[in-house]
Amino acid sequence: MAPLLLVLRLLVMGVGLGVIAGTSLRLLAPRLALGASSQNTSAEPAPGFGTATARPAAPGAALGRFEPRTELTALSKRWQQLAAAHKDLTASGFLLVLDDGRFAQLQSELPLPAASSIKTPILLLALEALDAGQLRWSEPLAMTKEVVGGGAGWMASRPVGTRFPVFEAATEMIRVSDNTATNLLIKRLGGKQVVNQQFAAQGLSATVVNNWLPDLEGTNTTSARDLARTIALVDTGEKLNNRGRDLFREILGTSRTNTLIPLGLLQGLGRDGADPDAELRGFGITAYNKTGDIGIAYADGALVQLPTGQRAVLAFLVKGPFNDPRSTDLIRAMAAEVSKTLVGRR
Repeated sequence: MAPLLLVLRLLVMGVGLGVIAGTSLRLLAPRLALGASSQNTSAEPAPGFGTATARPAAPGAALGRFEPRTELTALSKRWQQLAAAHKDLTASGFLLVLDDGRFAQLQSELPLPAASSIKTPILLLALEALDAGQLRWSEPLAMTKEVVGGGAGWMASRPVGTRFPVFEAATEMIRVSDNTATNLLIKRLGGKQVVNQQFAAQGLSATVVNNWLPDLEGTNTTSARDLARTIALVDTGEKLNNRGRDLFREILGTSRTNTLIPLGLLQGLGRDGADPDAELRGFGITAYNKTGDIGIAYADGALVQLPTGQRAVLAFLVKGPFNDPRSTDLIRAMAAEVSKTLVGRR
């Protein structure tokens, strides 16, 4: 019996200690939670793609702004050499590392045919109107004869009078470069003149809509600096609220064409794959881009996250003979020099 009594006493003591410990923890839990909450409030959020989180930089640097500070002169000269090899091509390029102000340039403010790359600044204006309550994301836009645009996209195949919600027009404008979707948004934003005034107010001095899309003659213009600035204004938080910035990145991320800047960046790393986006992610690089192509002119503008966690905006435009492969080759070659400079060949 003695051993049995000893076991029973130990069991009773164990239960008692468990009750005491549980009660103590319940009493302490609110204080522990409050302490954790206080610590999290004061801590910096983890850096993420597209955030304006401050990072170390050179003294005096204004982080989270479109502010070129230190030119990467070797890269700028390399772009000049690549472009000079093709006398009948006109090229423009601009790079800015947003976190520290390093930049490179090649005739960066020269207005050139924008082709579909002008859809990126149009997306910015649409999302600004959404932020301001001037349009609703689900608002229906009626297709009229005036805005029907051939070429890229599928909306033009629908009957006149078909209504598309703003969110669908904005997404398809980027995802498949739908020209009718773009014209719908231009009209809803007040028309070409109003849109151009808003571009100027954003500091996009070379960005002008003269014709409905598709603008095969290249009368709609932009510059490499303007395309880069458009993306930077969003990513640095200077424009749009959190919802608008998320929508901008999500929509830009749906773009299907990755054969210019993304492929060029990959080639600079010594690779040449069928899926540039996936292979770039293997190097710790993400590129969100929107291209333009009207045969006589090609363009691409991108937001690029580097393996260091830093972000860069990058844009190129090239004008030349119709469907000349040297134009796209030149964009890829200039993008390759960027990855060689900022990442290094692996």
